[in-house]
Amino acid sequence: MGKQKLIKRLKSYYPLERFHAFITFPAIVLYVLYHNTFKDVIFLLYGLGVVIFILIQGQHYWKLKLYRLLNKPFDQIQNLKLFRKAKTINFYLMALMPIVFLFQLYINDWSIIPENLMNWVVVANVFGVLEHINYYHRQLMVDNQSDVKYLMTNKKLKVASLAKDLDENQF
Repeated sequence: MGKQKLIKRLKSYYPLERFHAFITFPAIVLYVLYHNTFKDVIFLLYGLGVVIFILIQGQHYWKLKLYRLLNKPFDQIQNLKLFRKAKTINFYLMALMPIVFLFQLYINDWSIIPENLMNWVVVANVFGVLEHINYYHRQLMVDNQSDVKYLMTNKKLKVASLAKDLDENQF
């Protein structure tokens, strides 16, 4: 892929990730809090918080990739450390999901979350896990012809860009 085409692609990824991290998902959090009692949505809010945290990492990553192509300076070593630490934090956040679920059940006298919320709870928490996989392991998003061609040819998902960069120790 040519440099200009890649720059164009990154310029579309970065603002979209940023919008979702700082606008879309926080707005969902506010909506959920406005329409529900806090004790009924703890696990849902936790999942949304994990998603927001990982989306912030994603938007930062795409910003750095764009900076690299535009020859804008940034501290590569510091940012590699940041992403390695974030990957570890993500793991712990995901490991805490069952504990947060049990906590919510406990404060609700072991009654299950209202059914209409349970679907959203599952979606939010699974989405957080999938976002982590998408950035740090395998590219789950197949959003262009190159990705489709790779998938059809190799019969597997690509290694995530951030995972490759962390393995190569450079952006």
